Amino acid sequence: MADQMEPSVETRSQAKIQKETLPTSGMTGETERTEDKTSPRTVRRKVAPSAQGPSPPSLGSAEIFLNRELTWLAFNDRVLHEAKDPRNPLLERVKFAAIAASNLDEFFMKRIGGLKQQLGAGVHDRTVDGRTPAEQIAECYAFIRRHQEEKQRLWIELQKELQNHHIEVVPYRDLTKEEEEEIREDYFRNIFPLVTPQSIDPAHPFPFVSNLSLNLLITLRYPEDRELSLARVKVPIIAGAPRFVRIGEKNRFILLEEVMGHNLDMLFPGMEIVAWELFRVTRNANTDRSEEHADDLLALIESALVERKFAPIVRMEIMPEMDPTHRGRLAAELGLNEEADVFDIEGMMGMRDLLELAALALPRLKDPPHHPIDHPALQSQRNLFHIIREAGSVLLQHPYEAFSSSVERFLQEAANDPKVRAIKMTLYRTSSRSPIVDTLITAAQNGKQVAVVVELKARFDEAANIRLASRIEEAGIHVTYGVVGLKTHAKVILVVRQDYNGLRRYVHIGTGNYHPETARVYSDLGLLIYDKDIGRDATELFNYLTTGYTPKRTYRKLLPAPKHLKNALLEKIQREIDRHEENGSGHIRFKMNALEDADISRALYRASQAGVRVDLIVRDSCQIRPQVPGLSENIRVVSILGRFLEHARIYYFRNGGEEEYLIGSADGMKRNLEHRVEVVVPVEAPLLRSDLWTMLEAQWNDERGGWEMGPDGNYAQRSPRPEADDRSSQEILIELAQRRNKDVTRLKKRRSKSFGQRNLR
Repeated sequence: MADQMEPSVETRSQAKIQKETLPTSGMTGETERTEDKTSPRTVRRKVAPSAQGPSPPSLGSAEIFLNRELTWLAFNDRVLHEAKDPRNPLLERVKFAAIAASNLDEFFMKRIGGLKQQLGAGVHDRTVDGRTPAEQIAECYAFIRRHQEEKQRLWIELQKELQNHHIEVVPYRDLTKEEEEEIREDYFRNIFPLVTPQSIDPAHPFPFVSNLSLNLLITLRYPEDRELSLARVKVPIIAGAPRFVRIGEKNRFILLEEVMGHNLDMLFPGMEIVAWELFRVTRNANTDRSEEHADDLLALIESALVERKFAPIVRMEIMPEMDPTHRGRLAAELGLNEEADVFDIEGMMGMRDLLELAALALPRLKDPPHHPIDHPALQSQRNLFHIIREAGSVLLQHPYEAFSSSVERFLQEAANDPKVRAIKMTLYRTSSRSPIVDTLITAAQNGKQVAVVVELKARFDEAANIRLASRIEEAGIHVTYGVVGLKTHAKVILVVRQDYNGLRRYVHIGTGNYHPETARVYSDLGLLIYDKDIGRDATELFNYLTTGYTPKRTYRKLLPAPKHLKNALLEKIQREIDRHEENGSGHIRFKMNALEDADISRALYRASQAGVRVDLIVRDSCQIRPQVPGLSENIRVVSILGRFLEHARIYYFRNGGEEEYLIGSADGMKRNLEHRVEVVVPVEAPLLRSDLWTMLEAQWNDERGGWEMGPDGNYAQRSPRPEADDRSSQEILIELAQRRNKDVTRLKKRRSKSFGQRNLR
């Protein structure tokens, strides 16, 4: 078992790749091995430079920052490593390979697309780490080509392991005649009607090629005619056809494009098929337009969606053996640089479709099923608002604790409680099948005042949110689209209830979207609160969201962005420095998805230089370099990967012993802190703080899912000692949730038994 925990050759070689792409000048120094008193493992520590050594870089230097795009790509490499890790069940590894491919598609659509727009606009400004848009694209492309080669090698390995479990993806040439006939008949009946061939000739302009579509470029001619023609056929996966076509009754599959390529005579009867070649395109998803002078935001977003459909193509993937003339023609027709923007794929294109295989009903090849428990405080059938009022606040840990019996129940009881007068809510992303939408409509039908702030600009969910907004508005719900120029990313519900002595306000604030499907696979936090100050603050926030007017808005406890949060975080970091200089033991611990705001990063560097311990649990992009002599010896950066996507945001300050915990929707990114409406709330109850610290400790000491960053930006996968607990922090948190539930169940039984004995007496 201990041998399996050692970093693989791939992990170590990846560090070499990272070293080539991230600048490290001034970041080197001798190392020694020391025992970290806060962790059960031995870690690398940097030795302070000698008097003759290089002085630390200044806080105004570009070299103290890592590049956002490259650190995100390094994160996706860690995702891909989960697909390599033999400790993961086989179909989970296939799932991670699909996720890594899907992530890379979105990276091209959003990040490369954005960089190309800057390039096209003549922008040559350098990022905080000192790179121009052109330099970032070049370095990203070099990284991506290596990453894609690794992904294809991995797919070959996964296929071999799948075969060991009687799951095969076979080439067409391996089919028997009977199987060919069966596949052809199935294709003719169930897929062929979805297929539309398009000629490419002077009478037919080059066809529109949709985003992420897989396409066949077909070379054909009339019999006994030397002149060649071209046609394009889209593989109709998006239309509902499976990418992996089942052969017979067993788990044997063939790729749909192979089926189509070997049955082209159906589309072109009487023609000679000379060759067929595969290509795939990715379009820019950045079609945002200024809202400042828009008369109708809904119409603006709808037109932007149409533009996205026809947005410039930023990448083409092809088979390496594609005819060079065809390669050049496609690149020219699609407006691409043939040398830079065309990627040869040796193997399977569009590996995001591996999710079809990962969904096979083979429990032995997957993680054990996870069933969220009902939060112990909410297992009573009592009125939920009475429970919250007595508790003051209830901390929810998803997916360990169920979303349906907490957040959904909160809304359902509000919708049907005759004492509830109003419900106000933000919606960033939700599911079309979510009961939340039906609950809001029920509330309106029951005479409640219902106001919903729908964020139309939630990337890739714009169309769904437009449909949602239209549907709930038709039900009589007051719908607004937030503040002009800002995305509303906050996760807040406000319920106003007529209690016995007047109106009371009950609030839910979360770190994740109100999305019941992602609540099962994202690790998030929520807080159900009865607190007069927070209730007033939530009212103030919704008044801001529905009017956009900001003068004289004051908040007692909530820290909303963009007006308050960033300054508050900077002040709290400085307070930690001051308290440390007075009393010592300064400690900051942040958990977030990304850290990319230069002002926050410099403040954390200053804290480290002052001797404050800074622990950063950052899922993907992190621009801070830890363990740099004279700059960040007291900073460590850890990234956690596992079966659940880490999505919670927690801000912890020791504050001279008067500890402060904050949770909310905001990451440490400039866009979150300056260009979005976010909300962060303090967690004040001692027991809930203890629960948050337990969660943070489990993740900080995770030796199964943890990766630790070095000063050059490389991440090393942690290696548990043989005697250490080799469970991931997520497994530990599942067990802790189950244990809390058992303790409550045991207490209930004890009380019930005691009550029965008293009755007998």
